[in-house]
Amino acid sequence: MKKIIITNNPKVYENYCNKMDIMYSETYTYLDVLSKARDKIHEGHNLLTHPLSGSVKPNETPYKSLAISIECGSLDMNSLMIIEESIATARKFITGKKTPHWTERILEDFQMIDYYLIKSGIESMDQFHE
Repeated sequence: MKKIIITNNPKVYENYCNKMDIMYSETYTYLDVLSKARDKIHEGHNLLTHPLSGSVKPNETPYKSLAISIECGSLDMNSLMIIEESIATARKFITGKKTPHWTERILEDFQMIDYYLIKSGIESMDQFHE
């Protein structure tokens, strides 16, 4: 199954930029990544990984990566519902308590966590859909 990764994580970009389609900008915020995914879902792409995967809360990490289908079809209401609810949840967390200004070392740790979450999701999909 071909995928598009939407991310603001440089580690994810470095590891996947030559392997699959990727929408990346280091200036994307956590919410920007979710909003870009919502825009693509409105175009007919399907959500392939859950936007709130993992146990790190949206106000704890600045990094987010998710996968959507490369194929376009009709609007998938399930994907739309999940992304809209995820955006609302992320906003609630971020509005309630802003993401701290982490040290470089901690930011690198958050990059690794996000990288392994998307890597695991991609490997699981590839195991069953290749």
